[in-house]
Amino acid sequence: MTATGVPSATSTIGPSVFEDLGHAFGLSGKVLRAAPCGNGHINDTFAVSFSGNGASARYIFQRINHRVFREPECVMENIDRVLRHLYEKALERGERAPLKLIHTRNGNSFHRDRCGDYWRVYNFIAGVRSHDIVRSPALAFEAARAFGAFQADLADLPPPRLHETIPHFHDTPRRLENLERAVAEDREGRAAAVRPEIEFVRVRADAAGRLLALQRARQLPERITHNDTKLNNVLISDADHRAICVIDLDTVMPGLVHYDFGDMIRTSVSPTPEDEPDLDRIEARFEYFEALLRGYLSSAGAFLTPEERRHLPFSGVLITLEIGARFLTDHIEGDVYFKIHRPGHNLDRARAQFRLVERLEALMPRMTDLLGEIEEHAGEDAAPPNHR
Repeated sequence: MTATGVPSATSTIGPSVFEDLGHAFGLSGKVLRAAPCGNGHINDTFAVSFSGNGASARYIFQRINHRVFREPECVMENIDRVLRHLYEKALERGERAPLKLIHTRNGNSFHRDRCGDYWRVYNFIAGVRSHDIVRSPALAFEAARAFGAFQADLADLPPPRLHETIPHFHDTPRRLENLERAVAEDREGRAAAVRPEIEFVRVRADAAGRLLALQRARQLPERITHNDTKLNNVLISDADHRAICVIDLDTVMPGLVHYDFGDMIRTSVSPTPEDEPDLDRIEARFEYFEALLRGYLSSAGAFLTPEERRHLPFSGVLITLEIGARFLTDHIEGDVYFKIHRPGHNLDRARAQFRLVERLEALMPRMTDLLGEIEEHAGEDAAPPNHR
C-alpha cells in the first residue's frame, strides 16, 4: 500500500552529500557510485559504494520519511533493539546475522542532517534479491518461514515494550468506525454510489472485532510483529532460493501474530494485484495458502499458543476486510491518503479486496481442516509435498 504526500528517491543527490553522511557514520573513502534502489514508496533508498584503502564497500542509505513516521527516533529505537536481539539469537545458533545497522561515530542508530532529514545506514547484502510477485508455492513457503522465524526470535525480546510507531494500525473496529464517519460526512458525495460495498463491510462488523476481543480477554498474547509482510520484504538467496532475512522494519511494533500471517494470505493467495478491476480473475489458491501455513508453522509453530494457531485461517479474512475498508474509506473521502493512478482507483482496490474476502470465506473449511492435519502431524517435515 502507498501513502500520498511522500517524496520519492532522486538520483540528483551528489556524491559529496553521501560522503558527508558517510563521515557521520564512520565510513571513510570516496563515493564511487550512489543510485536509488528498490521500489519502496515511503522512504528514499540508495545503494552507495565507497572506496578506500585499496578496497570498496557497499551500503544501503535510507532517508526516513518523517511525514509518515512522525517520531523517527522511536522507529529507530525499535529497529536498533530488534536487530541487536536478532544478532544475539544468530550468535547463539552459530550463525551470522545478515542485516545490521551501521551506527554513527557517536553510537547513534541514525543521523539528522543539516536539512533536518533523518538518515540510517545498513550493510549491503550480496547475492540476494527481493521478489514483488509470489510466483510459486515454494516462494510463499520461504517468505512465510522467514516471517515466522522473525516473530519466533523476537518472542523473548526483553522489556521495555516496543514503541507503537503507528498507533491502532490493525485496530479493525476502529477502521470500520472511520468508514462510518466518512459515510456520514460524505463530503465528496460518493457514498450513495457505493452502498453495496458499505453494506458488505457492515454485515461483517461483528467478526472484525473478534481477535481484539480475545486479546482483551487474555486469550491471545501480544507479540512483536512486522506489520508489512509483503513478499518483497524478504531477501531470497540467489544460490539456493532460501529466505535470508526480513527487511523494512519501520512498522515493527507490538501486535498479534495474525496481523502478519493475515497480510501474507492477502498478498499471496490471489494471482491478481490488489487493484484488479476484473473481479472474476480474483481467486484464493489453496495450494498457496497451504505453502504459507506450512512455512509459517515450520518456524513459528513452537512458540504459538493453541488459540493463536486456531485463528490463523481467519486472519486472512480479517486483514483483507480491514484493508478493503480502508480503501473504501479513502474513496469516499476523496482519495486523500492512498496514491491513485486513475479515477476510481481506490474503489477498484476496495472491490478487489472484498471479492478476495468472499473467496477466503468460501475456502475457510478447507483451510481449517488443513490446520488440523498439520497439527496432528506436528514434528514431521512441515514442507508441502512439492517442497520435499
